[in-house]
Amino acid sequence: MDFNFSDDQNAIRELAYQIFTDRASDEFLLAFSRTGETYDDTLWQTLAEQGLLGVAIPEAAGGTGFGLIELCIVLEEQGRRVAPVPLYASLVLGGLPIAEFGSEAQQQRYLPALGAGTAKFSAAIAELGMNVAAGSTVTAQREGDSWRLDGHKAVVPDGAVADFILVPAQDSEGQQTIFIIDTGAEGVSLVPVDVAMSKGRAAHLTLDGVTASGDAVLGSPGQGAQILEWLEQRANVAHCALQVGVTEEAMKRTAAFLGERKQFGVPLGTFQALAMRMADCYIDVEGIRSTYWLALWRLSEGLDARAEVRAAKWWACDAAHRIVCSTQHLHGGIGADVEYPIHRFYLMAKLISYSLGNASQQLAQLGRLLAEDDSLGFRALEV
Repeated sequence: MDFNFSDDQNAIRELAYQIFTDRASDEFLLAFSRTGETYDDTLWQTLAEQGLLGVAIPEAAGGTGFGLIELCIVLEEQGRRVAPVPLYASLVLGGLPIAEFGSEAQQQRYLPALGAGTAKFSAAIAELGMNVAAGSTVTAQREGDSWRLDGHKAVVPDGAVADFILVPAQDSEGQQTIFIIDTGAEGVSLVPVDVAMSKGRAAHLTLDGVTASGDAVLGSPGQGAQILEWLEQRANVAHCALQVGVTEEAMKRTAAFLGERKQFGVPLGTFQALAMRMADCYIDVEGIRSTYWLALWRLSEGLDARAEVRAAKWWACDAAHRIVCSTQHLHGGIGADVEYPIHRFYLMAKLISYSLGNASQQLAQLGRLLAEDDSLGFRALEV
């Protein structure tokens, strides 16, 4: 079995690395943070021009026809630079389900605009990681050939700039249906909200008597639960991809800092206690990477990956906490300076860790899966 990436995948990684490194430098991000802007539109357009926004879009819809692995490769590189572009929301939450469940007409309408960078997408699924009591509901009522949507969805990722949002709604029979909602439609309102230091990128969504045609239904009426389960797995794996980039870069920067910074005339990195903490960080990064790769491979092969995804996301939450706390701490007082770049990795890692369920929630979901089928706990031995 060949575990190496293909030439195409390596080329995508190199291109993404070059684009993010050239644009999202520490100096640029510091200057950008002082502008009050939320997203880097220039970087977004560069990604579109180089074809990276269309990496998981079918060729028939104007994309390059790759898949989830290649998309995660791009997300890893975004994480390394903590670049302020809505890749996760648009490409994962919006692009993937439309490419998988959308009709040919829907794919031709939405995906070319996504690949060209002229439209941004998201999905109102944050409640999957919330307590049931904190959840919200959108109702869908048939009115002839159309639907009337009413309700509220909280904390839509990158909803502040989304042109289209995938919204799960519940009909009178209790079934879920997914609608592709134009945020400019009458009755749709979005209120930007600061969540986990995300600078107003998320938004609360309200639908008040919104009329959605039958063409706005993603998949079939009543298929929403299936689509949500499919999307949640890929969204969690995409979070793991981002987390690999964030934590590995934070670790490398900290190792370089400890090799240069001196105390009592010797580099900090020669102190055994600090070297051991960095070794623990390395082990944790590799734990995130290996569990995420297993989940990503199973999803890409069309295999059941429910347990593997939960395990990978648990690592991406639990281990990331140890890594970024250590990297922040090992920078000493300079790490507390918000003009020094290491804090960005801490904030992004924590934002990822609390999206779609934190470590405890992922572990609880994994426990439920294993209680239902204990053979899932031994499946890794088959690989």
